[in-house]
Amino acid sequence: MQTTEVIPLALSAEFYCRTEQHHALLARAGSLADQFGATAPQHDRDGSFPFAHVAALQASGYFALTVPREFGGEGGGVFEMVLSQERLARGDASTALAAGWHLYVIGKQATSMTWPAPIRERLFREAAAGALINAAASEPATGSPSRGGLPTTQAERTPGGGWRLNGRKNFTTLAPVLTYFLVSATVSESQEVGWFLVPRSTPGVSIDETWDSLGMRATGSHDLILSDVLLGAEALVESGRGRNSARTDGWILHVPAVYLGIAQAARDFAVRYALERRSSNLPGPIAELPHIQRLIGEMDLALLPARSLLMDLAHRWDHEPDRRPELALPIGACKLFVVDTALAVVDRAMRVAGGAGLSRRLPLERYYRDVRAGLHNPPMEDIALANLARSALALAAEGPGRAAAEPPITPGP
Repeated sequence: MQTTEVIPLALSAEFYCRTEQHHALLARAGSLADQFGATAPQHDRDGSFPFAHVAALQASGYFALTVPREFGGEGGGVFEMVLSQERLARGDASTALAAGWHLYVIGKQATSMTWPAPIRERLFREAAAGALINAAASEPATGSPSRGGLPTTQAERTPGGGWRLNGRKNFTTLAPVLTYFLVSATVSESQEVGWFLVPRSTPGVSIDETWDSLGMRATGSHDLILSDVLLGAEALVESGRGRNSARTDGWILHVPAVYLGIAQAARDFAVRYALERRSSNLPGPIAELPHIQRLIGEMDLALLPARSLLMDLAHRWDHEPDRRPELALPIGACKLFVVDTALAVVDRAMRVAGGAGLSRRLPLERYYRDVRAGLHNPPMEDIALANLARSALALAAEGPGRAAAEPPITPGP
């Protein structure tokens, strides 16, 4: 089957490029996506981690996208991240989602600068050289940190003023290759949440390879085990009192970008399939059938507003910093809207292919499984909807003169 893309301009990521740098980033992501697309089916089938994909991303400089320029990175903002992530996900959603969490942690710190400067700057320089980091926040006992429970992972002071960590984290994406784990733990002396930068090489750090999922099978989201992990005093990079990274912000848009990429890949495949699939009882391809044309039209109709909303919010976050508090609610809503749209688009692509869509010979069944993982990525659906409702009710209660809505529910990191 030919691989030529048949995409209207308004559905193409190129439509949203504003600079030559954007076109270059998109070209890089496209080249990587095409490369990864050839091996993604096998990694999905056996649940193996794509070490070669990670190496290619490192060699290309992709992981340095959100590192500030003064520390050797590319200085990309949320828009550049979203543009790249959506395109990369068309080739391999697992790799894109995994890479996105590293970009998220680095980009978030580049914006907030809440960690001590020496540690932050050292991390930026190492990330520019290929070091990888992800947050380890979810736990088997407490679930998503957005539910508000204190971590069961414990951090205790040692006699020398350092820290001892014990606990278990799940959904630690990129676990096979991470250089650093950003671990949430309950500080025993204050019963507040602390965030600790834990090097992989620290004694007592290990990985339990538990990840065996329906979708996103190649993200390496295994459990992190911390057994009497001893750290220096400087390992505590952020505490509950000063932590402002819990609120939904623009960097989380890397999540809907991935699911939009899956939907676009499914739509593109369905269009090509319709043009090439012939049946003995038809004079031409199935693309000539009215119900197939309707399905394709419905996919494009759904993708247009989803991509427009995502790109607009990403650009606003970068270029309207004074309005970022106002953007928290629409950013949370964007994730829900894009994921729901992606689910519907992939479903319609499956209908275009018919029963053949269930076959592992076609990529649609992988898209169908992968896109469902979006339901379980933050921001969580119930919290985002509750925030929208609280805002609407507060505005209505205060009357038309009210300037701002109530603060959103804290959704977690």
